[in-house]
Order: sequence, then C-alpha cells, then structure tokens
Amino acid sequence: MDRILIRGGNRLSGRLPISGAKNAALTLMPCALLTEEPLTLRNLPRLADVDGFGHLLNQLGASTQIEGSRPEDFGRVMTIRASKLTSTEAPYDIVRKMRASILVLGPLIGRAGEATVSLPGGCAIGNRPIDLHLKAMEALGAEIELAAGYVKATAPGGRLAGGRVSFPLVSVGATENAIMAAVTARGGSIIENAAREPEIVDLCNCLVAMGASIDGIGTETIEIEGRDRLYGATYRVMPDRIEAGSYACAAAITGGALDLVGVKASDMRATIAALEEAGVTVEERRDSIYVEASNGLDPIELSTAPFPGFATDMQAQFMAMLALGEGTSVLTETIFENRYMHVPELARMGADIRVSGRTAVVRGVDKLVGAPVMATDLRASMSLILAGLAAEGETQVSRVYHLDRGYERLEEKLSAVGADIERVSDG
Repeated sequence: MDRILIRGGNRLSGRLPISGAKNAALTLMPCALLTEEPLTLRNLPRLADVDGFGHLLNQLGASTQIEGSRPEDFGRVMTIRASKLTSTEAPYDIVRKMRASILVLGPLIGRAGEATVSLPGGCAIGNRPIDLHLKAMEALGAEIELAAGYVKATAPGGRLAGGRVSFPLVSVGATENAIMAAVTARGGSIIENAAREPEIVDLCNCLVAMGASIDGIGTETIEIEGRDRLYGATYRVMPDRIEAGSYACAAAITGGALDLVGVKASDMRATIAALEEAGVTVEERRDSIYVEASNGLDPIELSTAPFPGFATDMQAQFMAMLALGEGTSVLTETIFENRYMHVPELARMGADIRVSGRTAVVRGVDKLVGAPVMATDLRASMSLILAGLAAEGETQVSRVYHLDRGYERLEEKLSAVGADIERVSDG
C-alpha cells in the first residue's frame, strides 16, 4: 500500500495548474447514457473515481476511449459511446466503492425507462441517504420499489412524464439526478430548491450542448422541457474549485506564494473571502488566481453551507491551515455530521483542536511536528498533507488511496513548486 512522505518546512512558490473538477466529471460522464451518439469530455482529471465510473459505464454497455493525451500530461480526453445499453443495473460491488454511482439512476430511467441501482449505504463522513433522489424520480413519474438492497425504478410506458420536484432541503446529487432524468421526459418539469453549485451549472451547460432545453441555470428554480432525444457533443470539464482552494491553503500554511492556473474565481468566492479574512493576499488574474501569505494567519469563524456558502469540502483544509494561525478560530460543520475525523490525526502533529458536536475550536500553535498519520476520507487526507508541508520533520500519510480519488498527481504538482514530498510503496 502506498504512503506519502513529506519533509516539511519548505515555502511553496510558483505556478501550479488546476485540473478538471472531480465532482463535475462524475456528473458529466453519466450524461453519455442519455444519447446513442458519442459524448467527448475534455480536461477530464486522471483520478481513481473517474476510472471507476468509466468501469461502471462499461458494465452498462457504453464504451470509453481515451484520446490525444500523453501520460505526462494532466487531464485526459475521453469519448463515451452508449449506442446500445446492455444493462440497466448498477451493482453493489461498484456502488459501495463509489457513492457517485447513484448518478446513473436518472439517466438510465430517462433513456431506458428503467434502472436497478444498489443502495449505497453510509460512508466515512456521515450518512447520506438517497431518499431525495427517489422522491425526485417519483415526482417525475417513476415507480419505485426497494428490494434486497436495490432500488428498482421504472417509468410507466417506458418514458417519464415529467413533473414538479420540490426539495425540502438542498441536495446536490438529487438535483443532478432530477435534471438528467427530466431532460428526456414527455413533458415539462420544474425543480424547486435546486442546488446551485458550479458543478450543476456545468452539468446543465453540457446537457444544453447535447440538445436539452433548460432554463434557470444557476438558480434555485430550474425549468426543463423534455426532448425526444439528445445528441452527442464535445464539452470541457470545469476547473476544480476544491483543488484550487486546497492549494491556496498550501500556499498560506507554508507562508508561500502560488499562482493557481486555470481556476475560475467566480466558482470559489466564499473560499477567497475566507482566505482574505485570514490575512491571505488573493489577486484575481486573467487566467489564474495568485495567493500569497507572508504575515501570518488571522483567526476566523467559518460555517459550511450549500453554494454560494463556504463548501464543506474545504473545511478540513482550512482547519489544518488555521492550526498554525494566531488566536482562536471556530469552524461549524452544517452539512455532514461526522466530518471531523481528521482532528485526532492533526492533534498527533501538535494541533490544538477541540470538537463539541458540529463545532470545532482551533487554537493556533507555534509549530506542528511531523508524525505518522492515517487518512480517513478524501478531504481529511488533504488536511494532513497541508499540515505535513508546514510541520517540522517528516510526516507519513497512509491510506493515500483516498487522495487518489480527488487530487490528480498531487505529489508531482507540489514537488514542482518546492515541496519535499514523495510517494513510496510498501510492496
């Protein structure tokens, strides 16, 4: 099993390219199931989750072809052809490993009139039930049956009717599934209290390029007029705002300066505002965001919230950064109930963090010290990498397969801007 070794204390400096967004990629790939024609996705990140989702699409009958990309390049070009579906079942074996597999539910019902998808169960950062996904499918005309750990969804007559979906609370995944199911329904659909994340805007823009009729993109009320068919398209995956925010924290925690290339500032306003409140200099440039920290870090108060609020996927990284800040910071996690599992690992490195319910109080310390630590989930993994970059001595991060799910060739990118970091294999 691989580990990442970091010898901390180096100030990061230079240009760092931002990859295509993991969360957008995993939403765009199932769009290929909605058409018989090829969908080509550019700027697709090289990640374990992308490979896993490609494997799922293969099992459903789609072919996936990698084109025009050298191994040393970041990102890939993938063409997905689902000219004929050979299966409408997403098995437990795959869904248990990658929760995003639930996103084939809407496209399969929309294309084939039926879908059988394993219930994903809980996950390391808290329980995330799919009841909102199922209620959305029912509102659009599907009949739902739960049996033996699977969701069996069918559209009477082979096609969804369309309808009004009103979410009682904001759900990114359920919004995505509802949109993909509605674009080929017989009639019109309205999705109320829709999530507004940039990844959902990216999804809608891709579907429009495929011939879908969608109004209200980027708002909480989305109106869709179902089409008889969608077409192939070529679409570029948006840059990863969470990766960009993570590397911004890397600049800040090391007192460094990074030019994050290819990122869209409009997708990460809450992250930028929080960095500036902490005393970090952020400058928006034509094709990049420049981040510099040279005068220490100020304490701040943060609360996670759906977009355009502060992203839950940035909470762990900010916690690591603020562990070396001056004074006391307070972080409140409102999205997931169990997203502080990185706290004991940061404490092994000398961080002073106290958790009470959904609130974490971070008292800044003078230094962190390298130690063997274990990653528990994707963003927790990155928080440990950040701490290791600034810590005295050597940090060993194990279970780095979590990192491989969401950060493309992390050690290469960090090495190029001055980090002393390497991946080692135990076997």
